[in-house]
Amino acid sequence: MSSKIKKSILKLKESSTLVINEKSKELIRQGKKVYQFGFGQSPFPVPEKIVEALKVHAHRKEYLPIQGLSKLREAISNYLKKKTGNIYSKENILITPGSKEAMLLLHIAFKGEILIPAPGWVSYEPQAQIGSNKVHWMETSRVNNWFPTANELERKIKKIGKKKNIILILNSPNNPSGAVCKNLEELAKVAKKYKLIVLSDEIYTDLTFEKNYNSISKYYPQLTFITGGLSKWCGAGGWRLGFLAVPKQLKDFLTSLKSLASESYSTVNTPTQFAAVEAYDGDYDEYKNKVKGILKAVGMYVYNNLKSNNILIAPPQGAFYLMPEFKNKKYKTSSKLCEAILSETGVAMLPGSDFGFKPNKMLTRLSYTDFDGNEFFRNVKNYNSIDEDIIKKYAPNIVEGVFKLSKWAKNL
Repeated sequence: MSSKIKKSILKLKESSTLVINEKSKELIRQGKKVYQFGFGQSPFPVPEKIVEALKVHAHRKEYLPIQGLSKLREAISNYLKKKTGNIYSKENILITPGSKEAMLLLHIAFKGEILIPAPGWVSYEPQAQIGSNKVHWMETSRVNNWFPTANELERKIKKIGKKKNIILILNSPNNPSGAVCKNLEELAKVAKKYKLIVLSDEIYTDLTFEKNYNSISKYYPQLTFITGGLSKWCGAGGWRLGFLAVPKQLKDFLTSLKSLASESYSTVNTPTQFAAVEAYDGDYDEYKNKVKGILKAVGMYVYNNLKSNNILIAPPQGAFYLMPEFKNKKYKTSSKLCEAILSETGVAMLPGSDFGFKPNKMLTRLSYTDFDGNEFFRNVKNYNSIDEDIIKKYAPNIVEGVFKLSKWAKNL
């Protein structure tokens, strides 16, 4: 019966991040010890005031406008102005069931080609395939902090074709590397020169460890879409609330995006939208600083205890990921490497091939979130001074998993 299914859909696989989460849970149900370094989920509780806002509005059952609650769109508009310095009016913001859906709608509406720097999130390419858009990967290097240089970007554009419609996807802080893009202004100049559309995936912006986050929209607001949501900084991944901010010059997209929304999910669930008003209107700087302080400390612990002759790794800069590269001659693909690591150590990670790298590059993604964030909140007062003893006490799975991984790598 597969002949009745479109070939483009048959090529799709389940998202590897969700698959590794389900596989890890199944192994745990079987009584096996698994260190869940494969799934990128915030370990922290949703702020109490936001939870209370959800409870207060739990009785609301009416359909809201397709584009989303006006108060919420206004709150996000103000948030973006504060974060980026640019004005994305509430009229140009679409509320979606997660930023993932926002990007999918854009892929479906867009006619052209998609340029993705590797490493890039696992769902970028499948979504482009769903939208029938050709994908071009552009490999980056650790030397350049896992982002393309302006020259590399320009060469790639010329190779694709200067006159083609192109969306450049940028994600900073980056999933899977945890790196923060330092050359946004230079990339923006190239994007502007060739009139690229930029999709700036800013879901991790509030988890930037050093100073304030910088958005490419600061340098190129004319053709930059921004996506964001509550999944990462707020710990509300299962609530499924995101947004797409549309630049003024591309407001024609909004009509098509709203039509797609109306014929698919209709509107984002009502109680969550009201709770999200509190999330974007409220002052959660202290909460975010605590989260960033803890994540940075845990990330640095992982980095310091993994870096070795057999593991190449860069220090964490944001989000909650690191991208270890293993020196080995035993395994031919990063996928086989990860299978062996899970089987022999119980450490679950994802292979670099899921993020746009060639299979023979021994890169992996490690998510350092296998701990209870509530334990840190209850017991740690100074989140800017978290030592190893604290991490050993409140993140035992991180400590044990890293030890096993480091020990295993010595035998490569």
